[in-house]
Amino acid sequence: MLPETLHRTGALMRHNTLLMLREPGPLLSRMILPLVFLILLHPLYERAQPGSRGVTQAVIAALVTFSLMAMSIAGSSILTERIWHTWERIRVTAAHPAEQLAGKAVPVMVALLLQQAVLLGFGVVALGLKVAALPLLALVLFAWTLTIIGMGAALGLLVRSFSAMSACYDIGSMILSSLGGALVPLAAMPIWIRHVAPVSPGYWAVSALEAALHGDGGRTWVASGALVGFAAAACIVAALRARGSWGRSARL
Repeated sequence: MLPETLHRTGALMRHNTLLMLREPGPLLSRMILPLVFLILLHPLYERAQPGSRGVTQAVIAALVTFSLMAMSIAGSSILTERIWHTWERIRVTAAHPAEQLAGKAVPVMVALLLQQAVLLGFGVVALGLKVAALPLLALVLFAWTLTIIGMGAALGLLVRSFSAMSACYDIGSMILSSLGGALVPLAAMPIWIRHVAPVSPGYWAVSALEAALHGDGGRTWVASGALVGFAAAACIVAALRARGSWGRSARL
């Protein structure tokens, strides 16, 4: 049973990787745009927060904001198959929903981790970003990537059109990143925003990244645990929808 599961999941991973590479536009845009954002705006962050704090804030702002926008990579790949009516066909004839989701998730995880590694590498090499604890940073990136994939998968299984998905991840990513203190530090925002900020996964991503970059292990583990909680909740929603608990097909 396990060899068959691994074989089917591996086949789906290869298939989805091929589909992603055949249409590299969305992936390339999610690689290039955060670098452009960082190059153009990091002087403003450094002026507002002189020294290493400005560079750290700029890198975190670009990473959190554009990785949230990268939810579209996971969501679009699922929605495309729902529109083509291949998602339900694969589920019924070949693969368990968990295998389908894993086949989608792993290639997207690699792409998101690459996006974040490129951005952080640029920050270190070109801007002098300081990384106090690389293992802690790796933990945060893994937890944050799981969160992005979970939310993207849930979105791809819940919405009914690309226009609806575009509205969700464009508006949602800006709200979640801003509410989390990625674009503007929470200390500079109204008090009521500081009180509601923890409902945003962006808040915990910012907190975890700041802690990891400064080598604060306790804070990193707490914030990463919160991210895993968001990821688990999103994955449960996606799994329930994938199994047909909320409808057998997209009915598009």
